[in-house]
Amino acid sequence: MVEIIGVGFMKGSKTYYFDPAGVIYELGELVIVETARGMELGHISIANCEIEESELVAPLKGVERKASKEDIRRYKDNLAKRDDAMKVCEEKILQHKLDMKLVDTEFTIDGTKVIFYFSADGRIDFRGLVKDLASQFKMRIELRQIGVRDEAKMLGGIGICGRPLCCSKWLSDFQPVSIKMAKQQNLSLNPSKISGTCGRLMCCLNFENKTYQELRKGMPNEGECIETPDGVAKVINVDLFNGRVTARLIVEDNETGEDTLGPDYNIYFKKEIKRIDKKHSHKKNDDLGDLDEETLKEIKELIRD
Repeated sequence: MVEIIGVGFMKGSKTYYFDPAGVIYELGELVIVETARGMELGHISIANCEIEESELVAPLKGVERKASKEDIRRYKDNLAKRDDAMKVCEEKILQHKLDMKLVDTEFTIDGTKVIFYFSADGRIDFRGLVKDLASQFKMRIELRQIGVRDEAKMLGGIGICGRPLCCSKWLSDFQPVSIKMAKQQNLSLNPSKISGTCGRLMCCLNFENKTYQELRKGMPNEGECIETPDGVAKVINVDLFNGRVTARLIVEDNETGEDTLGPDYNIYFKKEIKRIDKKHSHKKNDDLGDLDEETLKEIKELIRD
C-alpha cells in the first residue's frame, strides 16, 4: 500500500496523485505542486489515504509546499494579467498572419513562464511569434496546441441538453466515441443532432452506451422478423426502456397469395418473442449506405480525432 493525496486544479476536473511525505492535508486545502506545465496552485480533492501500488501509473511527485498568502496573491495577479496577455498575443498572431485561434492564457505561479493555448487545423510554424512574445513578456513562452474537445473543456458552455458541458464540469478524460453508439441508441444520424459544442460526437453517447447495451440484450431491431404468440411478425418499433416491441403480423394476401403485413399493430414484451433473423438485422443496423453523400461526409468529420 502507498499513501497518497489527490490534487485537483482550477482548470479541469481530473485528480492527480502526489506523495504527502508524512504531512497531513485537509480536504480543500491549497497547495503548490510541480506539473508538466510548471509550478501550479492546486487544491486537495482527496485527503491522505492508502491505495494499492498497482494503481499508480508513474512515480509519485512530492508537494512543494502548502500555499501561502503570497502564493494566493500571485495567483490572483496572474489572473488579472491574463486578459492583457491574450490581447497582446492576438495582435502578434495577426501581425504574423498565422491561421490559429487563441483559446486561453496561463501564467505559472512563480511567474517564470506563460503558456498560450491555441487551436488550429494543422501544424503552425510559430517560431517568429514565440520570439516576439518572449521580447514582450521577458519570460519563458510556451505555445501549446489543443484539440477542439480540449477547447470546449477550457471555455465551457451549455450543451443541447441545457446543462453545463460535461467536459468542463466532471468528465476528466475524453474516451473514444463512435457512430455505432449513436445507432445503438436509435438516434438520428443527422450530424446536428449527435454533435456537441466542440463539433465532434457528443461524449454522452459513450457513457450512456453501456446502459443501452444491457437494454438491447435479447431485443430485436426495427425491421427484423420475430416469432410471437400470434405468429411471425415484423418489428415496427422498439421500446428499450420498457422492454416492449411494436410489430405487425405477416399474413397471406387473399388476392395475390403473397406475404404482407397485417393492419393491426401489436405490442409484445421481450419474454414473449423469439428472434429469427439476427444476422440480417445486425447487418442492416450497421449499414450506412442509405445516407446521402453530404451526410456521410459530415459524419466522418464528427468522428475525426
